[in-house]
Amino acid sequence: MTTGSSDELDILERVRKSLGADYVPSEDEEYMSLKQQDFFRKLLLEWKGSIHSASSATLQSLQDGPIRDADLNDRASSETDWSIELRTRDRQRKLIAKIDSAMRKIDEGEYGFCEVTGDEIGLKRLMARPVATMTVEAQEAHERREKISRDD
Repeated sequence: MTTGSSDELDILERVRKSLGADYVPSEDEEYMSLKQQDFFRKLLLEWKGSIHSASSATLQSLQDGPIRDADLNDRASSETDWSIELRTRDRQRKLIAKIDSAMRKIDEGEYGFCEVTGDEIGLKRLMARPVATMTVEAQEAHERREKISRDD
């Protein structure tokens, strides 16, 4: 079984490798040029496809039959593993919605710009997290406000 965050990173890394080294966005070119938009569209589509494949494999495993471990400890361990796997797939379902939103933003010409400040998010951040919607600074401020409101 896998864990949510590391699984996302593994899938994204495999997707980046599958795109090949033909083109990698560079700071030297115009920000969000058509070439960069096309690169990120392909990256997002490949990522979404990988998530769907992983989900299909999980679904197939679930359909193969119920857990039938004779030992109660083994059964409890298996059920815990399945619970973690299902939570991971739920996270990925939510991630697909973010990928779809990012692709809509590419189509609308808004991809790569912060929802809060309107500034460029930056290629390095988008390469690390293609569904990012805020600059690092805006994200940090958002998380600080969120933490303060949680503490109240």
